[in-house]
Parts: sequence; structure tokens; C-alpha cells
Amino acid sequence: MQIDPRRSEAFLAAIDGGSLEAAAVRLNITPSAVSQRISALEQDMGTPLLVRSRPCRPTAPGMRLLQFLRRRALLEAEFLAEQEADAGPVRILLAVNNDTLATWLLPVLAPVLIAEGLLVEFVLDNQGHTFALLEQGLALACVSGETAPMRGCTVSPLGLMRYRMVAAPAFARRWFPDGINRDAARRAPVMVFDRKDTMQSMFLLQHFGLPEGAYPFHYVPSSDPYVQSIRIGLGYGMLPLEQCAAMLASGELVDLTPDLHLDVPLYWHAWRIQPPRLERMGAALVKAAREVLLPLPAPLS
Repeated sequence: MQIDPRRSEAFLAAIDGGSLEAAAVRLNITPSAVSQRISALEQDMGTPLLVRSRPCRPTAPGMRLLQFLRRRALLEAEFLAEQEADAGPVRILLAVNNDTLATWLLPVLAPVLIAEGLLVEFVLDNQGHTFALLEQGLALACVSGETAPMRGCTVSPLGLMRYRMVAAPAFARRWFPDGINRDAARRAPVMVFDRKDTMQSMFLLQHFGLPEGAYPFHYVPSSDPYVQSIRIGLGYGMLPLEQCAAMLASGELVDLTPDLHLDVPLYWHAWRIQPPRLERMGAALVKAAREVLLPLPAPLS
């Protein structure tokens, strides 16, 4: 059986656009024609491939097909770029967590993207969820907290991102005049990135015995505004050392728990068989990340 290119194109457009209508605009056909092509592809494959929700999402077989189509498109683009001197750059989809993108990743990645002629589209999610984006075919590689590789993929350790519990000096004086403790932490507002962010809740439960919901909190799901909200005293929260070291050194922020921190391990996941440029990019990213991040602890023998 061969995969019909027009039908697979409609399937990809629906996933990327999030709806049959968006796919129709991209392909310059009607939504009905998009639906018919996807239905024909499902008949060819003998299984449902697309959940027609908003946004559209792949079924489990659809995820496997999406992985294949993404990789095929990348290999095709890589091949054509090598054959044509004037071919445009190749686009790759990378799933990364917000703090990684806000701190060390771009300076590490930019030189190799420029050198290799690669365009990047970042798909952002919590480091505990980026691996799922790779599984679903929504990314070609990812930075994740997951240690085990997906079948057909490799995993390379990157290092540790160290987080500190910080606050503005005025905030610390108001809410923690005698230092942070269980009773004070019950009342002080905490900054939480989004509903997937468990760092603050893990830290407060582990060190102060406070379960989630036992304290007030704000949601600010954007990296720069999240940092700003702590700087202006809206609340206190965890920041990666790469993001707050200068502010701690200048006194703009204070470390509420200087003897305590939270380390988050990060790993690079990529397909075992991939185009040479993506393979070179991954190798350069892993090498540079290990120079920037704290080393992972040696595994226990």
C-alpha cells in the first residue's frame, strides 16, 4: 500500500492548522474536500486517524502516521536542499520547556541553526510533557525530563537546571520578616507558571509540609512576565539560577532558602535515524548544553 500524497497532505494540514477550515485555507480547497481526503486516507489505513475536535488531534494510529510523515518531509527537504544550490532552509519542530528557551537554549542553538541553514519552530510545554509531543508526532526532537527513549529514538543527558526560591526584598520583609516558615508560607502568595507547573508545590510540600492549595497563588504563564511579577513583589517563586543569578548578586532578589534548591534534569531526545543536519545540530546542542548546565549526578552502581 502507498500513502496518497494529497490525502496525507490534508491530514498534516488539519493537525498543523487545528481545524478542517484552517487546512482548507492552507490547501486552497473546501473543508469538505479536506474531510473527504482524510476519510479516504483513513479507509486506506483501515483505522481512524483524526479526532475532529477543536483543535484537531491525531488518534493513536494517527500519531504513528504523523511521526512518519514529519520525518519523511524532513528527509525529503534535506535531500532536495543538498541537490539544489538555491534550495531554501529546512524547517524543524523542537519541543522544549519554557525555562530552557528563556535561558540557555537560544545562545547554544543559534550558531548551529545559522551554520546548517535550519529554520526552527519551538513547541513549548512543561519538561514533563515535551516527550508526549515527540510521541504524538508534533515535534521531531525534544528537551525533556524523561530519561528513557521512545522506541526508535535515542536519549542524551544534558545536565541539571538548578532552581532557587526567590522574592523581591520588600516582599520578603513583609511576608517573611523572621525567614520563611510553614505558618508564613500559608499566607504569602506564590507565583505558579501554569497548571502543569508543580515545582512550587513540590518544594513547599517537601520542605514545609504544605499541600497544594494550602496557600494563595497566582498563575502567570509567560517567562518574562513571570520573572517580572516576582521582581515587583506580586509573589515569590522558583527561578532557574541562569535567570536569577545576576539579580541575586545585585540584591534585586533575595534567596528565601539559601540552603535549599531544586534540580531538574534535562535530556535530549531525537530519532535514531535522522537527516545529517539535524544529527549535527543535536550533537552540537548536547555538547554546548553540558558546558552550560550543571552536571548530572553519576548513576548508582
